[in-house]
Amino acid sequence: MPSVNEYKLRGDLMNLTEERKWIQAQLEAVADFWLKNGMDEVNGGVYTCLDKDGKVFSTDKSVWMQGRCGWIYAYLCHVYGVKEEWLKASKSCLDFLEEHCVNKNAEGRLYFTVTADGKPLRQRRYCYSEAFYCIANAEYYGVTGEKEHLERARRAYDMYWNLNHGMPDPTGMGPKTEPSTRTGRALGIPMILLNVTSVLLRVDPEKADLYNARADECVSDIFKYHFKPELGCTLESVAPDGTPRLDVTEGRIVNPGHDIECSWFLMERANATGDKELHKKAVEIFDLAFDKGWDKEFGGILYFIDCLGNPPEAYEHDMKLWWPHNEALIASLMIYKDTGDEKYLGIFRQILSYCEKYFASAPCGEWYGYLRRDGNPTLPACIGSTFKGPFHVPRCLIMLDTMLKEIEERG
Repeated sequence: MPSVNEYKLRGDLMNLTEERKWIQAQLEAVADFWLKNGMDEVNGGVYTCLDKDGKVFSTDKSVWMQGRCGWIYAYLCHVYGVKEEWLKASKSCLDFLEEHCVNKNAEGRLYFTVTADGKPLRQRRYCYSEAFYCIANAEYYGVTGEKEHLERARRAYDMYWNLNHGMPDPTGMGPKTEPSTRTGRALGIPMILLNVTSVLLRVDPEKADLYNARADECVSDIFKYHFKPELGCTLESVAPDGTPRLDVTEGRIVNPGHDIECSWFLMERANATGDKELHKKAVEIFDLAFDKGWDKEFGGILYFIDCLGNPPEAYEHDMKLWWPHNEALIASLMIYKDTGDEKYLGIFRQILSYCEKYFASAPCGEWYGYLRRDGNPTLPACIGSTFKGPFHVPRCLIMLDTMLKEIEERG
C-alpha cells in the first residue's frame, strides 16, 4: 500500500482510482497507528484513550474496544490475508476479554470498563460488550478455524439476543426508566443485532436458518417501530407499540449517523437476500437522514437533531463526530455501487472531501474523533477514547476499498 503522505485528494480531479489509493494509504496508517500506540504488551488488550501524538492519557480499558479491536484485526486478515501482527493483536484482545472482562458471577455477562490489568470498573445494563465480544470471537474463528472461539461467539450471541427479548438481566440491574411511567424501544437494539447476525451468517453457515430468521425479525422491527416517513426520519426511541413520543425531547431525537449506519446494514441484508424493495426502503432511510443531518452552513453531519426542529437536549448535538461520517461514506458508496446513481457518488465525494480536510488532518495517522461544529478539533485534540478505537475508521476504509475494487472490476 502507498504511504499515507503519498496521496492527497485533489478536488475536481478526483477519480475512483485516486480515491482508492488515498483510502488504502489511510487504512495502512490507521491499522499501524493502533498496533504501535495502543496495544498493551504487558497486560494484553488495547488502550484507546490516546491523544493526537498517540500518547495514552488513561489506562482504563473499554470492553467494547477490546471486542471491536479483536474483530477489526481478524477482519483485516479475512479481507487481505493473514498477517502475523494483525492476528496477534486480535488474539491479545480476545485473551484479555476472556481472562478479565467476563463477569462470571453474572452468567457470563461482560463488563463495560476495566483497569489496565483487568480489574472490573463498571457494569452496564445494555449489552453491547457482549455484541462485540461475539463478533470478535466469530471473526477469529472464521480466520483460524479454532472451534473454541465459535462456541464463545454462539453463547454470547444467544445471551445478547435473549437479553433483548425478555431475559432477566443476570447482573440484577433493572431498567433505566420506571416501567410504569415510560418504557420504550431503542433503534440500537435491532440494528446492531442485525449487524452482529450478519457476521455470524458469514462465518457460521451451520446455523444459517436461525440467523436468517433473527435477521428478518430485526428488519421487521426497524420498519414496524422506528421508521417514520411521515416525520421524515427514523426515530431513536419510540413507545413499545412504535408510537412516537413527540411531547418529550427523548421521543423526538434523531441520530443521523445511527440512521445512516442502519441503512447500510439493511442494504447488506437486501443484497444478501435479493430483496429489491428492502434496498429501496434502506436508501430512503439514508436520504432522510443525510438531508436532515448534513450541516448546510459548515458541512459535516450533526450528531443529534430534533425531528420537529426543537432544541436537542444533548450538549454535543451540533458537534461533528468521526463515526457518522464513516457510516455515511460506506452507505453512499454502497448505494452508488448497487444502483449506479451518480447522485450518490457525488454525496460520497462530498463526505470524503470533508473527512480528508477535517478528520484525516490529524498528524498521527489516525483520524480526529471529535470536532466542533466549525470543523476544528476539540482541545486538547482527541484521537481515541472509551468509545473511539480501532473500529469505525478502519472498518469504513476496508469496506470502501473493497467496494471500489468491485466497481473498478465491473468497469
